[in-house]
Amino acid sequence: MSSQTTAPAITPDADVDDARPGSPVSPELHRERRIRSFHPRKGRMSTAQYDALARSWDGYGIRVDGRRQLDLDAWFGRADARVVLEIGFGMGDATATMAAAEPDRCVLAVDVHTPGHGNLLRRIESDDLDNVRLAEGDAVVLLRDQLAPESLDGLRIFFPDPWPKARHHKRRLIQPEFVALAVSRLRPGATVHCATDWEPYAEQMLEVLSGSAELANLHTDYAPRPDWRPVTKFERQGLAKGHVVRDVLFRRV
Repeated sequence: MSSQTTAPAITPDADVDDARPGSPVSPELHRERRIRSFHPRKGRMSTAQYDALARSWDGYGIRVDGRRQLDLDAWFGRADARVVLEIGFGMGDATATMAAAEPDRCVLAVDVHTPGHGNLLRRIESDDLDNVRLAEGDAVVLLRDQLAPESLDGLRIFFPDPWPKARHHKRRLIQPEFVALAVSRLRPGATVHCATDWEPYAEQMLEVLSGSAELANLHTDYAPRPDWRPVTKFERQGLAKGHVVRDVLFRRV
């Protein structure tokens, strides 16, 4: 596989700022004038995460730069790869668990949290996963500029930032414009699976996804929680606060 970037230029246990030029994964995040659903996050990188980035990023990761369309079959080394895009994988433990349970399905996981990239790469190594690839940067740019129409077999968005304050609702990822873009990259029959522990955002997810003529709800309302979706850190935190977790599951018609 061709190299996409250099080894991380940081030291273990240093605080990492993913947004600054000279970031350990990409020299610079894609910049454009648009309201974003995420904010760059700082985090402490362990020695194990740092070492995994240094060893494996070149083989498994790319930076989102919007400059070229990805050949998913070539990248995963499979003919007609069934690729699910996961937006916002956190530390990547749930991603690795799901990928191990479905070796015939490929996962393209995108996030901006560098320690999470290091941890997921560590899991890829330890679990011997060949069906996971990583992207660092803006998922909207990835969808819009680097993924071909009808190239994805599914989309997963688990516990995105709920932006609970009313003035920040415009930053929520699940908006009509985003859904229209995402649907254009899904094959007929592909699934869209979202989960949140923030009830107002669950209502918005259900309303926005139901408003797409190209999506059909696989359930009357919310979907039952699937057994195969691991409990994430964010889900445990929400449950500890007494929040109700909602799943929504739609199919591209």
